[in-house]
Amino acid sequence: MTTHEPDKVEKFMNNLNHPLKEEIEAVRNIIKSTNSEFTEKIKWNAPSYSIQNKDRITFNLHGKGFFRLIFHCGVKVKEGSNEDQLFVDTTGLLDWVSPDRAIMKFTNKSDVIRNEEKLREIIAKWLKVTV
Repeated sequence: MTTHEPDKVEKFMNNLNHPLKEEIEAVRNIIKSTNSEFTEKIKWNAPSYSIQNKDRITFNLHGKGFFRLIFHCGVKVKEGSNEDQLFVDTTGLLDWVSPDRAIMKFTNKSDVIRNEEKLREIIAKWLKVTV
C-alpha cells in the first residue's frame, strides 16, 4: 500500500524534532491557507509546496536556531532567469541567491507573527510570476 503525500507530511511532522517546530507548523498553515491549489509533500527532507506539479516553496530545516523557506522554480534554474530577480521584493525579507531563487529566514515566533502578511504577499507574488 502506498502512502499518500499528505499522510507522509503528517508523519514527518509528527516525528520532527526541531526547536522551532511550533513556528514551522504556523508557517505551514500560512502557506496552505494562502492558496488552495497548493499540494504538500516531502522534498529535501522537509515540507514542500507545489501548484500544478510545479515545486515552488520548500522548507529548509537544517540550521541551528532558525529555519528557512526556499522560493524556487524547481531544481533547475529557470530558462531566461539570468537577468533580474523575478519581482521586486518590497518587504525586504527575501535573500535572492539567484534571479529565480530566494530565501526567507525565521528565527522565532515573533518573526512568524510579525511577517505573516508579508509572507502572504511574497507567496502571491511568487506564484504570479512562476506558475
